[in-house]
Amino acid sequence: MLLRSLRMLLAGSLLTATALASPNPFAGTWKMNPAKSQLIDTMRVEAAAAPNTYTFYLSLTNPETIPLDGADHPGIFGTTLAVTALGPNQWKVIRKKSGTLLISAIWDLSADGNTLTDNFTGYRADGTTSNLLYKYVRTTPGSGFVATWESVEEQVHSTAELQIAPYEDDGLSFINSAQKMTKNIKFDGKDYSAQGPNLLDGYATSGRRLNDHAIELTDKIKGKMLNTQDVEVSPDGKTLTFTIHIPGQSKPNIQVFDRE
Repeated sequence: MLLRSLRMLLAGSLLTATALASPNPFAGTWKMNPAKSQLIDTMRVEAAAAPNTYTFYLSLTNPETIPLDGADHPGIFGTTLAVTALGPNQWKVIRKKSGTLLISAIWDLSADGNTLTDNFTGYRADGTTSNLLYKYVRTTPGSGFVATWESVEEQVHSTAELQIAPYEDDGLSFINSAQKMTKNIKFDGKDYSAQGPNLLDGYATSGRRLNDHAIELTDKIKGKMLNTQDVEVSPDGKTLTFTIHIPGQSKPNIQVFDRE
């Protein structure tokens, strides 16, 4: 779930298009095509030693242990996490940064305990929202919400667009106006911090160019790898594909965009 919120910082909001006159194949405004995308997500919940307390692996290599009391507790990457049991088969999950709401989700467990649905809302810096409905299946033994969960279906109920522009001699700017975020990246392997009010502490990206139509990006939090992204423009210049590899997740997250 945290991974989805991070990805939304890059590609989960409606942008204001800007005319770009450049032969750069990446430059332009791109609209996500949910039918061609595979928004895979994996998360894990474990019972902790203390009563009514659980360890959440919402970013799979970064655990957070908190009680189910609905209060904000220190979470990963400078955020807070709050989880409330609304009933025996329903939890509410809230993440904030500096008191600002980033995500809100309602988890519903099926009667047989083998399926979990996640009604997930992301809150953008401009006050708008994005929404996804995920369906997960249990992949490890457990009772209640305790298990490893892997998504098998998603419904995207919001528009996702991304603007890319040339940056200096050989770099690229990824601009997300709804999140008020800009990522200026040069392809020299160095980490470049993004600019935006809702970014997590220590968030930075490095990049390297593979060829004229392909680049590799690595997102990090305080130097620790969050994901790697293979980004490629099709030969006809009409399609942009992000193949996102996440530590602890066996399948990549694939986001396909069509040129506007």
